[in-house]
Amino acid sequence: MGMSDFNGVVKNIQDTPFGYTMSVIGGKWKMVIIYLLAEKQPVRFNEIYRTIGTITYRILSSQLKELEADGLVKRKEYPQIPPKVEYSLTEKAETLLPVLEYLCEWGAKNRNS
Repeated sequence: MGMSDFNGVVKNIQDTPFGYTMSVIGGKWKMVIIYLLAEKQPVRFNEIYRTIGTITYRILSSQLKELEADGLVKRKEYPQIPPKVEYSLTEKAETLLPVLEYLCEWGAKNRNS
């Protein structure tokens, strides 16, 4: 399964499985959020915000909404005062964890080279 169609002609990258994957997990923060949720879940918004440290509230909120829309993050809201919201990974997101582990291994092997 690659970037070529049956005629050997390169497709538009966005129409490939790789393109789909990058549209779901690409960008600066989505894999970081998935990594944090994989380490400990459920996690509240402010805990994610504090752990990342260099993200704005607005960007974190939008990234979580996109991950939720793509079926990777579950948002659970508790009807209390003050409101409590927790985030966790879906089963779909958990299928990405072996890829994330491989990326961590790659980083460990290549960090000092």
